[in-house]
Amino acid sequence: MGNARNIAFWVVLFLLVLALFNLFSGSGGTLQSREITYSDFVTAVKSGEVGQATLDGEQVRFRGTDNQDYVTIKPEDAEITSLLIDNNVPIRAEKQQQSMFQSFLITLLPFLLLIGVWVYFMNRMQGGGKGGAMGFGKSKAKMLTEKHGRVTFDDVAGIDEAKEELEEIVEFLRNPQKFSRLGGKIPKGALLVGPPGTGKTLLARAIAGEAGVPFFTISGSDFVEMFVGVGASRVRDMFEQAKKNAPCIVFIDEIDAVGRHRGAGYGGGNDEREQTLNQLLVEMDGFEANEGVIIIAATNRKDVLDPALLRPGRFDRQVTVGNPDIKGREKILAVHARKTPLSPDVDLRVIARGTPGFSGADLANLVNEAALMAARLGRRFVAMVDFENAKDKVMMGAERRSMVLTSEQKEHTAYHEAGHAIVGLELPKCDPVYKATIIPRGGALGMVVSLPEIDRLNWHRDECTQKLAMTMAGKAAEVIKWGEDAVSNGPSGDIQQASGLARAMVMRWGMSDKVGNIDYQQAHEGYMGNGAGGFSVSAHTKELIEEEVKRLVDEAYAWARQILTDKHDEWERLAQGLLEYETLTGEEIKRVIRGEPPHADDGEDDSADAGNAPSVTAIPKTKPRKTPPEGGMEPEPSA
Repeated sequence: MGNARNIAFWVVLFLLVLALFNLFSGSGGTLQSREITYSDFVTAVKSGEVGQATLDGEQVRFRGTDNQDYVTIKPEDAEITSLLIDNNVPIRAEKQQQSMFQSFLITLLPFLLLIGVWVYFMNRMQGGGKGGAMGFGKSKAKMLTEKHGRVTFDDVAGIDEAKEELEEIVEFLRNPQKFSRLGGKIPKGALLVGPPGTGKTLLARAIAGEAGVPFFTISGSDFVEMFVGVGASRVRDMFEQAKKNAPCIVFIDEIDAVGRHRGAGYGGGNDEREQTLNQLLVEMDGFEANEGVIIIAATNRKDVLDPALLRPGRFDRQVTVGNPDIKGREKILAVHARKTPLSPDVDLRVIARGTPGFSGADLANLVNEAALMAARLGRRFVAMVDFENAKDKVMMGAERRSMVLTSEQKEHTAYHEAGHAIVGLELPKCDPVYKATIIPRGGALGMVVSLPEIDRLNWHRDECTQKLAMTMAGKAAEVIKWGEDAVSNGPSGDIQQASGLARAMVMRWGMSDKVGNIDYQQAHEGYMGNGAGGFSVSAHTKELIEEEVKRLVDEAYAWARQILTDKHDEWERLAQGLLEYETLTGEEIKRVIRGEPPHADDGEDDSADAGNAPSVTAIPKTKPRKTPPEGGMEPEPSA
């Protein structure tokens, strides 16, 4: 429809330009004739130099004996006819070509062209098609028809609880008597809340594919306009369309663009966004009930939404769509790998185990990266090694093999990483060491990666202290090998990570006997978390906290140094193995520590560990780390 309107506009514009051309070209002979004065014309007539004259209103056109066309304007009182007859000049009279209507049209046509161009560009600014320049207040909601690429609940995995709640809404639309006979009412709305990439929009598309009822989709930003009242008008128009097609579903993506808390803007209660929100609140649950219209909205910023929007009666259900657990990740990988030919050695559970914290979008990207890597190598199937390389690339960055490192830098990196690996293998509460490499990736010159057995939901005190020891093992290794004066800035990221974990243990998790079970985190960040209040505790408490943090880190460093001293031979063998092979995984690390060569030949994959994903234990050497997350999350950030 929009394309047809654009074509019609250009056709009309072309016809107007053509008409204007014809009007001007009608007097083309005049424009091409040479204009002379009336006195010269009289002289030419009397001297016999005029072969024929044509009278056209005020104009006199004639051809001279030189075959040149001339034109002149006769005065009102001139007796030009008698002059021409007396001098035997043939006369031809023509009807005046340009009428008053034509003169008016010539005058008006430029303004019509300007108005047409203005209407066209206003139509383009308003998105064209629906509403156009004269329909600012029309809804931009589109009815979703998925003839190709239809998504159903079979394509949604890893968020079973959210899917069940929305499946119930679809069942209500299909068979309302099943619920209404027990007094149940159809929900007014459902709000999907969760971090980016968890599948909120995918769930909405699945509802559209399953429901079998009209499904309107619109973004929250489509309501926002520079003119006050336009957003509210679009809300009214959207609900009018929905009522005509009831029962139906309206999906509003990123509703926080229009549903923010009122009174927080510069315009008080009269700005455009708040007027739009007020209209949305009234339409969802006002004096007039919108029976059969279900609103489904998605946001990752629930905290900024207006409380009136969240109450029952408007959004009766708030469905949390979080990051999947290991079982959910395995199901999501299976969904995304449907169209990907997999090698028999691919184990999706091993991949799911090694991707803690990944969202559905992250897993989709992982499968795509693995397929691209396999295609780049000309393979017919996607192998486990492709998934392993894809995970390393997604989590830690691409390999920087072109980076030039001196033998001394490689040696420092190898002993540093070997220190992390030896301590991680020695301490039972540390996650199993999966990979050690001295190949630069991203901002790291090397890294040791651990593979968690299960998703980490909480941390215990002994696990934290052992994690601190593994983190400080890199600096301990450099001190043992080269002495205090030769320590590099490589452990800077380790120190920052260990400090963050130790502060969390002392200030938030109550893992210090001297500080006690008091949360000092908010006092440290300041009032309301804005940092402006400073450290609002006594000087003695502040000093005690810093002493405890330093004690934890120092004890972890001493522990790591003691382990490396006791395991000096194993540490040396692993460091030399890293210098020779650059990357060691799984059983290779254990065999090298025992003084044996790696069991896998060059170019082959580790049979036991191929595809095991790196956890977030990678330790960069050149770039400081961010403070680790707290409150039951993996304390080591991803590379």
